[in-house]
Amino acid sequence: MLVGYARVSTQDQDPALQLDALNKAGCERIFTEKASGAQRERPQLQAALDYMRPGDTLVVWKLDRLARSLKQLIETIERLEVHQKGFRSLTESLDTTTSGGKLVFHIFGALAEFERAIIQERTKAGLAAARARGRTGGRPPALSDEDLAEAKALLRDPDITVEKVAKRLGVSPSTLYRHLPGGRGGVN
Repeated sequence: MLVGYARVSTQDQDPALQLDALNKAGCERIFTEKASGAQRERPQLQAALDYMRPGDTLVVWKLDRLARSLKQLIETIERLEVHQKGFRSLTESLDTTTSGGKLVFHIFGALAEFERAIIQERTKAGLAAARARGRTGGRPPALSDEDLAEAKALLRDPDITVEKVAKRLGVSPSTLYRHLPGGRGGVN
C-alpha cells in the first residue's frame, strides 16, 4: 500500500499541489500536516508511520516535505527500513524499494556522515588554533574577582539583600548564588 504524507509550513499555505501528486501516484491513504519542517514533533507524520504495515511505502511529493535536514531525512528513512517499509519521493524520483533507490539513499547517508566528520574536524582545528593564540573557549565569567569581593563585603551587612547586591553588580540573583554557594551564609 502507498501511504502519502503532505506537509505545508504555515496555515496560509495550500497542500493541494502535493495532494494532487500523491493521489495521482496511487496513494490509498494520505496524511496532511501544517507544521514547520524544523519542528520535530509532527503528529500526522507519526500517524502515517504508525498506520503503515511492513511492505507499505511512504510517499512524499518532495524530500523537504519529510525532513528539513539530511540527518533527519536519513533517520526517518532508516526507521522505515528497519520496519520493512519503503520510501518514495516523487519529485526526486527516489524509491528505496528498488536497488537503485537504496544505492542513492546510502550515498546520501555517506555524504551526511562525511559532512559531519568535516564539521567536527574544522571545529577541533579552530579550537586548537584559538588555544595556540592564548584564547580559551566558553563564556567569560559574569563576575570578576573584584565584583565577587565587593559582593561579599556588601553581604556582610544584614540589611542589604542578595537581590540588591545582584542589581548593583548587574547580574541576576541566581548568578550571584552560583558564585557564592550558600548565599549570605557562604560569605566569610
